[in-house]
Order: sequence, then structure tokens, then C-alpha cells
Amino acid sequence: MSEAEAKQRVALVTGAGKGLGAAFARALAADGLAVMVNNRQREEAADSAAETVAAIEAAGGRAAADRHDVCAAGAAGAMVAATVAAFGGLDVLVLNAGITGPVAKADALDEAVLREVMETNFFANTALVRAALPQLRARRAARIVFISSTAGLHGLKGRPAYAASKGALNGYALSLADELRRDGIGVNVLMPYAATPMTAGTADGLADLLAPEAVGPALSWLAGVDCDVTGEIWVAGGGVFRRASAVESPSIPLGGHADFGAGRRFRGAEAAFADLLKEASNDA
Repeated sequence: MSEAEAKQRVALVTGAGKGLGAAFARALAADGLAVMVNNRQREEAADSAAETVAAIEAAGGRAAADRHDVCAAGAAGAMVAATVAAFGGLDVLVLNAGITGPVAKADALDEAVLREVMETNFFANTALVRAALPQLRARRAARIVFISSTAGLHGLKGRPAYAASKGALNGYALSLADELRRDGIGVNVLMPYAATPMTAGTADGLADLLAPEAVGPALSWLAGVDCDVTGEIWVAGGGVFRRASAVESPSIPLGGHADFGAGRRFRGAEAAFADLLKEASNDA
């Protein structure tokens, strides 16, 4: 390993074989980081992790592929060890891998489905954080970015398991941010909007506006050494960026009208997405 490579910052991005994850990996590589590209390898499926690595290397970057299922026993430690073996350390952890689960009403949700979604979207991420922290604490300006969803803020009709998993992730991330302030490790949440199967039918004709690459600048900033924020939630999509937060009104009579100031409240993540999409379309 050359001296320049030894000084290079290193990122591990989960679920980075395609879509948003691949865009995140490419953005970090373009910023000069070496990237471990994680994506579960399915039987008879294309090696999407290798495809992302090839795209990064073709652009002059450094990358390697990891094909662990993030939920597999021992996967978290193995992924971190592979990253350190390939690049000498770990500076940035991007927790992107996740599943939506099937459409189902809350009162008809199968408990096995709920547990499966929570295992991927929550428990696999907490395991990776535990495995990565010793490496992150050894580096200057280490960063953790949780990829979440506004479903965890506003709920999402028909996908209660997904919304619950992202809500849990948000609470965990903000708690972790408070704990790691003294270590100088920035911990933030990014809630991206992009053209995916989940948004099909709600953003027809706007695929270019909602390209995953449009979220890249937000990820680059949150992962960068100059980012001085921690414990924040950012929503990004279509070139629009918003800060999000749970808020409480001043004290009021029970059942009275609450004034939340300039903030906006949405009845579900679909409404929040539609509002952001309108703003992005007006700015395009």
C-alpha cells in the first residue's frame, strides 16, 4: 500500500449494488474515498457489487466488493474486517441496506414479516455499528450515516413494518449521536427520495429529477471531514434538501390548537413526498 493509499479515507456502504446505494458509493469514491461495496449476492443474479466496483475503478477510484447478507450471523464483523484488510481502516459507515416488506394493513400484519423487516432495517444496522466503532474511534473525523425514510417520521399507509423499522432506526441514530459526541464521530440520518419501485406511480415522468445521483451531495456532505453537524435528520431528493425533526408545541389546553411555527406536519410519508416533489418540480 502506497503512502497516499494509507492516508486515504475509507467508507463501507451497505446495499450498494444498485440504486441509491450504488450512487452513494460512487459519490464517496468521487470525493476521494476508498469504498467497500457491500451487496448481498443472490443465486443466479448479476454480481451487482462487482458492477459498482467496476464503475468506480473505471472512473479512477479504489473499491472492493463484499457480498455478505447484512443479516447473516457474523456478517457485521466480517464486513468490517474485510474493509480494514482491503484498505487499512474505516472512516465512514453508510448504513443503506434495507427492505420494504409487503403491503399490508397494520391489523393484518404477520408478525414474521414484521420481524424480518426489523432484522434487516434495524438489528443488522446496530450490529454493524457495534462492529465498526473500534475502527471508527481510531480515525479522525469518522462519520456514520443512517439511510432512513420519512415513513419513520410520518408513518406510511400499507407499510407499517417498514415505517416502524425506520422509526426505530431514527431513535437509535439520534441516541448514538449524543453518545459519540465526545469521540468526535458525526452521526446523522439521511432520508432520500429517488425513483424506485416503491415510488412507482407517484412520480411518473420525473425519473431524471429523482435520479439517485441527486441525493449524492447530501451524503457527501454528511460523510465529509468538514461536516460539523451531528444528531440531525436530513431529507433529500430532486435537488431539494430539508431538515426534519420531531417537535413539541408550547403548552396548550388539552385538545387545543397547536402552533408549530414555520414547520410543516404531514399525514403520512406519501404526503411529505408529494410536497417535496412539488417543490423540486417548481425549482427544476
